Amino acid sequence: MIDTHKTTVAVVGGGFGGLAAAYELARQGIAVTVLEAEGHIGGLAAAFDVGGERLDRFYHHWFTNDREVMDLIHELGLDAQVAINPTNTGVYYANNFFKLSTPWDLLNFTPLGFIDRLRLGLLALRARRVDDWMSLENKTASEWLRELGGESVYRVMWEPLLKGKFGPVADQISAVWFWNKLKLRGGSRGKGGEERLAYFKGGFEALAQALKDRFVADGGVLRTAASVSAIQPEGGAWRLSTAQGDVLADHVIATPALPLLADMVRGWAQPAYLAQLERIQYLANVCLVLELDRSLSSTYWLNVNDPNFPFVGVIEHTNFERPETYGGRHIVYLSKYLPHTEALYAMTADEVLDFAMPHLQRMFPKLERGWIQRHHVWKARWSQPVVEQRYSQLIPTAAGPLPGLHLCSMAQIYPEDRGTNYAVREGRKIGRHVAGLLAAGAVRQP
Repeated sequence: MIDTHKTTVAVVGGGFGGLAAAYELARQGIAVTVLEAEGHIGGLAAAFDVGGERLDRFYHHWFTNDREVMDLIHELGLDAQVAINPTNTGVYYANNFFKLSTPWDLLNFTPLGFIDRLRLGLLALRARRVDDWMSLENKTASEWLRELGGESVYRVMWEPLLKGKFGPVADQISAVWFWNKLKLRGGSRGKGGEERLAYFKGGFEALAQALKDRFVADGGVLRTAASVSAIQPEGGAWRLSTAQGDVLADHVIATPALPLLADMVRGWAQPAYLAQLERIQYLANVCLVLELDRSLSSTYWLNVNDPNFPFVGVIEHTNFERPETYGGRHIVYLSKYLPHTEALYAMTADEVLDFAMPHLQRMFPKLERGWIQRHHVWKARWSQPVVEQRYSQLIPTAAGPLPGLHLCSMAQIYPEDRGTNYAVREGRKIGRHVAGLLAAGAVRQP
């Protein structure tokens, strides 16, 4: 029989939120154990090997105004690992490519008339001036974008992106979600108006490993392949049932998707609380990664404003990070958000490639199958919370229904959207909060 492992704080989930919480607790001398269901840490920031280098399974970058993660990198002494570069952004519309990296590119975006181009440019400026995001909570993104830019701008620019990203739930998406995207991108530009993005050398997994190494050095414990099946209150503490035996903790920080947490607490939580955890919808993601022997285009991030193209974007990572990093391979990501019940989510890697090729060759007529040296498909069931109207009323609080249980999931990041920067912010925040409760001698749950 495996002995029960005892700790002061158990963190469920080894993504950036959980790792940041553990880092914050361990540096204050608090015993903390991270329980990760997978065999690796990092969550959506997991990686695989390409040409002797680790590459993110799902494409990642930071904006230059992502201060939380930049501050953490500085604390870890890893500033030299961050590369900040200007990037090329474009749009594929009506079988043509259009560059959209600078304000000048916008003025040359011919699918819109001149007045509508001005409206599109002003829309971003007007969005960034919104101070009270709560004023947008009752509006959908489609309503708000039509108000700001008019019907033509919405139809050409925004509607395809909304539907490409959210598919059947596109009409439910809150104006707050889109406002934050415009605000964030607008604040990550250089003096010439070009977008500037940051990447961590060795992939985002390397930062997760550095964070793990630091909290383990400070006395923390990491257990991988330790999926949690139940979290039960027990005698003033919490018992967590895991694939590696039980863990007894004074406090629990739970970071998984909310429906997964509902399953863990179903044995004792009230039906109303379980319903709240299960209320928020999530989309899954299928990401096809191609290793090519040559480049597809000069664009890093290509938004696809074509309803017949099944992927929301074509991201050529090696137009951002040099192909020499990956043994000369050119790396292209094709991303699709979708309900997990759709057929594409169940396809094998070869089937996904077969499905994608005719669409890619329509976009890039010179592309041949022989260009593809290897291909990979990565899937994430709980990839994107559906941020609806009045989303603030749907989010459960960080405090669980009994003292000592704390929630820190990506669905609770609001008004911002999920992302590494905000996972770090919220993880450190909950870690400091729990440390404060322990320092104050807070009474545990009865």
